Amino acid sequence: MADPIVVTAEVRVPAAALTVHAARASGPGGQNVNKVATKIDLRVDLAAIEGLADDARARLERLARNRLDADGRLVVISQVTRNQARNLEDARARVVELIRAALVVPRRRVKTRPSAGAKRRRLAGKKRRGDVKRWRARPGEAD
Repeated sequence: MADPIVVTAEVRVPAAALTVHAARASGPGGQNVNKVATKIDLRVDLAAIEGLADDARARLERLARNRLDADGRLVVISQVTRNQARNLEDARARVVELIRAALVVPRRRVKTRPSAGAKRRRLAGKKRRGDVKRWRARPGEAD
């Protein structure tokens, strides 16, 4: 059984919510790749994460929507190293990173309007550009 993942003092993923499966990795590795199961497939039951507020849980589901399996569990696959233990650490770190990203409350955008001077400057620039283009035309073709 895997150890629980502690994200913050309040938020943690219990061991019962984790499913770890090792498989043979793809890519380089020589004969080792054909013999040793180093790839880690870590699945996390999002509903079982403890201490996560409802809005943070909704943000987490939105962040992880492309990584969910048919049962609604988060799937994290790691095969970056040739060592199973390091791949497990990497997968757990990526889960922590994703949950921490969901804990951050996004700042609300404050609607602003361009100032009168900014509008004037923008329109003056457009007018200048139009004048330059008009002066480039052959005589008689302008307007």
